[in-house]
Amino acid sequence: MSGQKNVVVLPRPYLDFFRGEQQAHALAAVLNNLVFWSAHGDEDGWFYKTYEELGEEAGGLSKDQTERLVKKLVRTHLSNAISMRVKKVNGTPTTHYKINGDELISRIFKGFSETAKSRKPNREAAKSKPRSCEIENVESRNLGNREVAESFLYTDFKTDYDLQTNKPSCPVAAQPDAESAFKSSHPEAVIFSAKKRQWASQEDLRCAEWIWSRISKLYEEAAESDGEVVKPKEPNWTDWANEVRLMRSQDGRNHRQICELFGRANRDAFWCRNILSPSKLRKKWDELSLKLSQSATPRSITDIPETYSEPVGFRTE
Repeated sequence: MSGQKNVVVLPRPYLDFFRGEQQAHALAAVLNNLVFWSAHGDEDGWFYKTYEELGEEAGGLSKDQTERLVKKLVRTHLSNAISMRVKKVNGTPTTHYKINGDELISRIFKGFSETAKSRKPNREAAKSKPRSCEIENVESRNLGNREVAESFLYTDFKTDYDLQTNKPSCPVAAQPDAESAFKSSHPEAVIFSAKKRQWASQEDLRCAEWIWSRISKLYEEAAESDGEVVKPKEPNWTDWANEVRLMRSQDGRNHRQICELFGRANRDAFWCRNILSPSKLRKKWDELSLKLSQSATPRSITDIPETYSEPVGFRTE
């Protein structure tokens, strides 16, 4: 019942901030994950997560519920602290987020920014003040007591860095590394890259391996005919399997549909030279579906079973 994979931990200041909200815990859980992933964004601070992924990490929330919670966070509670915009990822419009750390701190910890500014000219005096390991509640924070504000949670945002790095008076639990945290958030992942936020299930990986087997067969046949064809190096399996997962989770395709369309492209004289990866298949999906439709009387793909269960055993002849 316990352990990293089975427990959703929520920072108490987030719960205090949403106190009175009917969905306080759900809002805090989604905000907690947005803040966590903000540390893994691009150089401008933008990162992307699907509603399905955010909901899963927040404790099994549905896509629709997560979407409503995110919009409520951005529009109602933290409009200046969380920014949203749509950018393309592999040709697909995807919602990206950006966290304004200073604004978030000032909203969660009222009076924190004022206190931080007052500390900077008098660092020697500030260093001599004892720090409490307790987090004060909202009522005590609103009294305007600056010494109370000193004991608030020290975050890893780039605010008053020197004070944050001083060793506190009580022990702090070690945090899991990024890969362990990513794996815990994606228990189905058999292959992943925490840095790139890529992952895939066993079935996604098997589908990618099947696609590679068809491409390899194509090069082998070409080499038998010409004798000078060099087979490409083995793909980055994390990239390939992640693309398969995105086709499944974001585009609504299943593994059999992915294999069937790739199989038709693989047999076409023109497309076999142009569709050589899952990302290319995903990008050209609509065009391929139109030009390689069932009305073109395609040959059946005999190496895809009736139920997509054991793709690793596919035949490539």
